[in-house]
Formats: sequence, structure tokens, C-alpha cells
Amino acid sequence: MPAVVVPTLRDGHLTLRPIRVRDAKPLERVLLANRGWLRQWEATYPGGGSAIDTRSSIRNLLAHARAGNALPFIIEVDGRLVGQLNVSSITHGSLSSASIGYWVAEEVAGRGITPTAVALATDYCFRTLRLHRMEICIRPENTPSLRVVEKLGFRYEGFRRRFIHINGVWSDHFAFALVTEEVPHGVLRRWRDGRVPEDVAHVIAEHRAASAFPMDLPDR
Repeated sequence: MPAVVVPTLRDGHLTLRPIRVRDAKPLERVLLANRGWLRQWEATYPGGGSAIDTRSSIRNLLAHARAGNALPFIIEVDGRLVGQLNVSSITHGSLSSASIGYWVAEEVAGRGITPTAVALATDYCFRTLRLHRMEICIRPENTPSLRVVEKLGFRYEGFRRRFIHINGVWSDHFAFALVTEEVPHGVLRRWRDGRVPEDVAHVIAEHRAASAFPMDLPDR
């Protein structure tokens, strides 16, 4: 698969731009300043340590972009680095899909920055990359992220047990998705126009209840 061009996307004071190796130091400062806020949602490696190595992380993201399966972005507000958004697992052909992950600094949470960034990235993937489906998986406890998919109208698709290694443990996730047919005029425009359908991101009660209890594992 050829390398993908990571674009620069803008909406008002918000900019999504390609991540660069020289972002390592400023990114590390924001991550360390928000350690308590972000640690509970941070993807980790089974058996790995907890040290932050931003330079290696950036090089890994750029390698995935060169391989054609990722779009790694920095989120900026008025030119200031406030977070990251990564489009990953880009697949073309009969699947034509990708996944989105993101984080923002606590000081800018709740200001519409994350949903705007997610909408910009999704619209780019649908319109320019011609992908058909975008997915976001969220921990049941991550209320701020659940609000993002509610605002944008990502449709709830199901409960995934012990899906991603987060903060040192295998964690359950709720899965949400959009396909191009649902947003013919774009995700950002539909949200801004107040035309997001109600309750499409609603998690069914059975899955809410299941997420409140860890999976019973067999005796070994």
C-alpha cells in the first residue's frame, strides 16, 4: 500500500496537522502536564513499562503513515499543541475502513475541540480517501469520549470484551461507527446544522450492565 499524504485540516481556531519528529519535546510536555487526566485512557503494551517515549512513538506513527495505513495528526488551537488524533488501520478495497483514536489536554476539554477534530478527520477520510466506514472504540468509563460520539452521531454497534490494553489491563470497549451513506453532506456540517439523529449512540442497557463487571475468567 502506498504512503498516504497526511493533510493539514482547519476549522476556525482549530488545526489538524501532520505530526513531526520535532514535536517530541512539546508533545512530551503536554503529556506529562496531563498525566493524571490521560493515564486512565492510555493504551499500553502488555508486559511493557509506563515511561513516555514520545520520539519513538512519533517515529512509529510516521512509519505507519509511510506504509499507507495511518494518518497521525497533532491537534492545535491558535497554534498551540493541545492533543493528538490518529486515524489507524486504514484499509482500502472491499473493506475501505479505518479507526480513530484521540486525546486532548484537560484544559481544553469540553470546548468542542475533540468533536470538531474527529469530524474533520472523518470527512477527509470519506471524501478524499474514499473510505466507507469509520470506527471509534471507547471505554465504558470514558464519559468525555462518549459525549463526542453522541454529538457527532456515531452509531453504537456493540460491546467488545477486553478489547484494548489500557493503563496496564485489558479493557472493555463500546464500538461506534459511521458509514458514508449516513453523512452525505459531511459529519461536521451535519453536527453544525443540528441534524444529528437522537439516540444513535445510545448503549443498550444489557451492555451497560455487562461493562460494570469484569469478565469471569475460568480457573487455571
